[in-house]
Amino acid sequence: MTKGVVAVTGGTGFLGRRLVSALARDGWTVRVLARRDIVDPHWADIEPQLVIGGLSDQRAVQTLCAGATVVIHVAGLIKARSRADFDRTNVDGARGIALAARAASARLIVVSSLTAREPSLSDYAASKRAGEDAARKAFGEALTIIRPPAIYGPGDMETLELFKAAQTAPFLPVLDPAARIAMIHVEDAAAQITAAAGQHIPGVFALSDDRTDGYSWSEVMEAVSRAVDRTPRLMRISPSILRGLAWLSQHFAAITGNISIFTSGKAREMLHLDWSLSPSETLPVTIATRYGIESGFAHSVHWYRTNGFLVA
Repeated sequence: MTKGVVAVTGGTGFLGRRLVSALARDGWTVRVLARRDIVDPHWADIEPQLVIGGLSDQRAVQTLCAGATVVIHVAGLIKARSRADFDRTNVDGARGIALAARAASARLIVVSSLTAREPSLSDYAASKRAGEDAARKAFGEALTIIRPPAIYGPGDMETLELFKAAQTAPFLPVLDPAARIAMIHVEDAAAQITAAAGQHIPGVFALSDDRTDGYSWSEVMEAVSRAVDRTPRLMRISPSILRGLAWLSQHFAAITGNISIFTSGKAREMLHLDWSLSPSETLPVTIATRYGIESGFAHSVHWYRTNGFLVA
């Protein structure tokens, strides 16, 4: 017997693909908003309902939410050329989903970002916080907001570059040793959000693995190195060097017509000292995480190598 319909935006993304699978396994009938039909190996044993369209398509969004018990809004931009570009998806999209979920009398979970805790750091962080505020204004205080930290795992093309560097570079950079970074494996993030879908828990919460106090930069880089069986030196780099590299990356992308994720704003996020979780922030669900960074990074590297993205 199904638990009901759960409507998901961003179901074709890195987290969304795993979330759709986890929800289906948990007994939900999953409905996904997507711009085209989907063939995904994670969905080999499930058949999610499909609504063709995007966040800006009001009719598609209303169709997605109609009759749903829960709406989970995962879709969002992680890189863009400007704050306005971020806002069109991360703010306007959240507002539209919230209005449609309220009209459908569905519960709403907005999957935001831990960076929304510090909106002054970057355009991305500001847009995620503004998206939370827009959704709350449209939906009301019954809203659930979940803020994941850095998410990694098999299929993540952003952290792949870090593993490549660990395998080939003579050193890896580290930042301030006082900094703490919460992290979570994608499967654990999907499991925790799935658990939240089965409960009514309004408020703002964050995700993490069992190290809610976070990892140091050295711990992260050492775990990355062990995952690829290498021992590059760790070299501390100054904030000014990181800012300079980010400036170069951003401007080179602008010259070539690309969009860089490594911007001045991203550098400020990386230089922020406290991405740990306080006890009041943790999501009140009783789902233990399966992975810490040692086992989680090993899992990621196995997938990268099996699929030809990383050479053993």
